[in-house]
Amino acid sequence: MAPDQPGRAAPKARRLVVAAVAVAVAVAIAVPLVLRGGEEQDQPVRVPDATGVAAHPEQSPPRELIAAGGVAVSAYFTRKLVEQPDGDAVGTYEWRLLDTTTERYGKTGWAWLDVAPGMRTAAVLERDLPVSRVGLLDLATGKIQRWIKVDSGVGGVEFSPNGKHLLATAYRLNPDGLFKEASYRLNGRTVPGPRPSRTGFYVIDVAAGTTTAFGDRPAEAAEQGGPAGGRQDFHWSSDGQSVWEPDNSAEGKTYYDLTGKKSAAPDPGTPASYPGAALSPDGNLMTGDFVGEGDRIVSEIRNARTGERHAVVPGQQLLAWADNSHVIAWRCDPRRCSPGRGEFRNQLLLVGLDGKATPLSGFRSEKLRDQGRWNPILTRR
Repeated sequence: MAPDQPGRAAPKARRLVVAAVAVAVAVAIAVPLVLRGGEEQDQPVRVPDATGVAAHPEQSPPRELIAAGGVAVSAYFTRKLVEQPDGDAVGTYEWRLLDTTTERYGKTGWAWLDVAPGMRTAAVLERDLPVSRVGLLDLATGKIQRWIKVDSGVGGVEFSPNGKHLLATAYRLNPDGLFKEASYRLNGRTVPGPRPSRTGFYVIDVAAGTTTAFGDRPAEAAEQGGPAGGRQDFHWSSDGQSVWEPDNSAEGKTYYDLTGKKSAAPDPGTPASYPGAALSPDGNLMTGDFVGEGDRIVSEIRNARTGERHAVVPGQQLLAWADNSHVIAWRCDPRRCSPGRGEFRNQLLLVGLDGKATPLSGFRSEKLRDQGRWNPILTRR
């Protein structure tokens, strides 16, 4: 599910079915959240004690660092629709990135970005996607350390769980573009739609600045006559040995090796679950789905091996593990959370397996197209 859809759990891709991501801005569907893994560090990183909590329940969107346990909000984005000539449009992402020196979020001009585990470096893409180079940005100085060139344009990047590689999804057209020639009917209106243009993905060695593999995986065709194309980024598996994209299977993912050939799931011993399931740092537990009824706004925690329910905790959507007994979650305002009323007015919480909840941010606007409706990137620090 998307972060702006209550009552269900979010796919880790970030991520929605192919067509939904492409028209995120036009139909007010949010791109899901991201969690990055740990990374070996050879220098200290200027962030607060990883065991502590940095909370700002009075701020939404946040201006100052939000963090808990081993995870921090490294960046966040809002979206707006920018009309283009001849009836086209572009779903534009506006990013705020953490300055690790001031511990404040600052607006950037990048079209797309991701933050490496350890929160020292961000991978950034310039405007007018797709682009032919990836920048490595120092979070402490805000300056580009170097550029990495690729053979054909890319529209999305994601760091591997250990931070040593980048996964860059390649496109022929802007993956967030909406085109008059691809128009379709939405809520009784004709609106511009996405076009399929994905060509595959690059695997980039960050230290060497070189491409180590290219997976040839063009965009899939539309299903049941719906809009197809647009942003169809690939994502790393939890072990960093393969990549995946959303599908309509029970697990919600199709896996590929680093050359683009279909492969098995990396851990077949783990019970199949929705795509957004996140493992606790010790690997014993995983986040589960929304299981609330009536006025109860709760989700489940499962045993990672058996799939059995371990606990029920507050929250509509469990996003990331702060440590082995605490999860970062979205939860709507209980006073305004009945179906059809205020169910999108939610805030970040730190919730424990004992049911205790600590607010981390203020409440987001319940208006899905509001510029104050921010979407965080969660990164291991």
